Amino acid sequence: MISIKNFVDGLSRRGHRPQTFNPYKNPELAANLYHYLMAVQRLNSQPVLLVGEALGFKGGRLTGIPFSCGDVFSRFNHPLLNELQSKLILSTRESENTATMVWEYLSEKQQTPLFWNAFPFHPYQVRRPITNRAPTTKEIEQGSRYLKQLADIFQPPLIAGIGRKGQLAAQKAFPNQSIQRIRHPSFGGKREFIAGMNGLFQLY
Repeated sequence: MISIKNFVDGLSRRGHRPQTFNPYKNPELAANLYHYLMAVQRLNSQPVLLVGEALGFKGGRLTGIPFSCGDVFSRFNHPLLNELQSKLILSTRESENTATMVWEYLSEKQQTPLFWNAFPFHPYQVRRPITNRAPTTKEIEQGSRYLKQLADIFQPPLIAGIGRKGQLAAQKAFPNQSIQRIRHPSFGGKREFIAGMNGLFQLY
């Protein structure tokens, strides 16, 4: 089993690709991810693993942390956010709708899952780096090894996908496990997201 440091180092060594930005080439964002993973491990030794699609240009691309944006670290009262606030280096305090809805829910429930993505980098549209696009099948296959490494480190008791691609990627990476799908909170899915998360945490 690799360490969290080696995991982050492996991400940082991957170069930028066409229509793909790797924020972990930036040592500050790689350090942010390291602090995030270490904090999750301290707060919850076997967290539920929630798998999304990819980093967004207003969120994880700027923070280095999946399902986050700069705004949530000072906006919400949650043990993980409180611990990280003084450790992270953030160049901006952007707000992102998905991250806001996710941490609004988690702050109310005081749960600490582990977030990751099927493709752990930021995919963008041709010649438009400040956009988002869905990762391709090949990119999701490339991301599978990072997903497996992270699961090996944390040994999550449950794995679920946030959205269809998150579920499909997790199911492909872990074919012997039953992967639940939770509705992504964006585009009017907030109520179903909350219901899915409530159901997931009742199982755990």
